[in-house]
Amino acid sequence: MLVSAPASGQGKTSVTAALARWHTKQGRRVRVFKTGPDFLDPMVLERAAGTSAYQLDLWMCGEADVRRRLFDAAADADLILVEGVMGLFDGAPSSADLAQQLGLPVMAVIDGSAMAQTFGALACGLAAYREGLSMYGVAANRIGSAYHAQLLKESLPASLQWLGALPREDALALPERHLGLIAAGELGDIDARLDALAEAWSTHAATALPPPVSFEAPASEPVAPLLQGVRIAVARDAAFCFIYPANLDLLSAAGAELQFFSPLAGDALPDCDAVWLPGGYPELHLAALSQRRDLHAALRAHRDAGKPMLAECGGLLFTLDSLADRDGNEATMAGLLSGRAALQPRLAALGLQNVEMPEGALRGHTFHYARAWIDAEPLAHATNPNQGPCQEAVYRDRRLTASFVHFYFPSHPQAALQLFLP
Repeated sequence: MLVSAPASGQGKTSVTAALARWHTKQGRRVRVFKTGPDFLDPMVLERAAGTSAYQLDLWMCGEADVRRRLFDAAADADLILVEGVMGLFDGAPSSADLAQQLGLPVMAVIDGSAMAQTFGALACGLAAYREGLSMYGVAANRIGSAYHAQLLKESLPASLQWLGALPREDALALPERHLGLIAAGELGDIDARLDALAEAWSTHAATALPPPVSFEAPASEPVAPLLQGVRIAVARDAAFCFIYPANLDLLSAAGAELQFFSPLAGDALPDCDAVWLPGGYPELHLAALSQRRDLHAALRAHRDAGKPMLAECGGLLFTLDSLADRDGNEATMAGLLSGRAALQPRLAALGLQNVEMPEGALRGHTFHYARAWIDAEPLAHATNPNQGPCQEAVYRDRRLTASFVHFYFPSHPQAALQLFLP
C-alpha cells in the first residue's frame, strides 16, 4: 500500500511508521520503502519495521530497479508499505505515477484537525482526480476526539475504506530541523515514540490488510566484481548519515570490503584503497570536525597518493577549507578543496540531478541549505530532468570527486563502481 496525502506536512511518515510498528507487533512481516530521494523518513520507517528502508523513484532509480526491490520484498513480507512524497500528484514522477504504474493501492492521509464532513469531500477529490488510480482508503491525522474521528469516518463514501487515525498530541510528533525530521539515531526515545504511535493507531485501526498485489520478476544483470578485494572506508555517524542502503549493497555485491568509521568519535582513517564521505550534518558538529587534524592530514595524503575518494554534499563541505553554520560560527575543515561554505537561512537547492561524467551518467538528487565558494573549475554540471534551476557542479582533483549531488549508485552501476576503483 502506498501511503500518500494531499500535501506535505499531513503526517505521512507518522502514519506509515505507526502502521509498520503496529502490524509488526501483530506478528506480521513488514517491509518499508520511501518514494523519491529521501534519507530521513526512511530512518524512522526502518526503525519502526525492523527492516531496511529502500528508495523507490521511477526516474532516479529506474522502473526495473523499483520492480526488482518490490518483487524481492514480496517474497518475505505480509505487508509492504511505501511512503509517498509531497502531495499525491505533486512532482514528476509523482507518488500517483508510482502507484499507478505498479498497481499499488493508495491510502490518503488527511490532516483532519480543522474539518469534519469536508474530510470526505477532499478524499473523494483525491480518489477521482486521475482515472485508473486505485484509491483504497483514507486515514485521519491530528483528530481531536473519538467523536471527531467518527464524524470523519462517516463522511467517507462506501467506496473508500476508513483505515485509522492518529490523535492531535504533541507527544506523538516526530521532531524536525532544517532538512526535515531529526535522524532516528539521534533520538534516544525513538522506540518509545514509535510504540506510542502504534498504540494510538490501534484505537481506530482497521484490521484488514489491503488487497494483494502481484509483482513479476524483472530481468536483472549481475553486478560485475570490479571491486573485488578493494577496501572502502565509509564515514558513518551523525555528521555523515545520508547513505542509500542500495549504494552499500552495490559496493558489497561488486566485491568491496566496507570499513565504516566515525570522524566524530575520533576514529582514524582505516587502511583503505578508497574513501566515501557521504552527506549529513557537518554544520552541526563544527567543533568536533575541525579538531580532527589527524583525519584532515590522512585524507589529504589519500588524495595526494591518487587514491579514489567520493565526497557528497556534507562530505563536500567537509573537504573545503572552512564551513560556517547558520549563526556565522566558522570552523576549519579538511582542506582538500580550496574554498569555503556557509549555511543559509533559506533552502539553497532542491531537485533531481543527472551528471554526465567521464565514467558515465549517474543520477541522484540535491537538497541543502549551504552556499559554497570553491576555487576550482567544475568537471561537469548536473542537469535537472524537470528543467528546475538546480544544476550542481561536480569537482575533481586527481581521484577526488566532490559535489552537492547525492548519487544513486544503481542508476549506473559501472560508472559508480569506477569512482572507487584504484
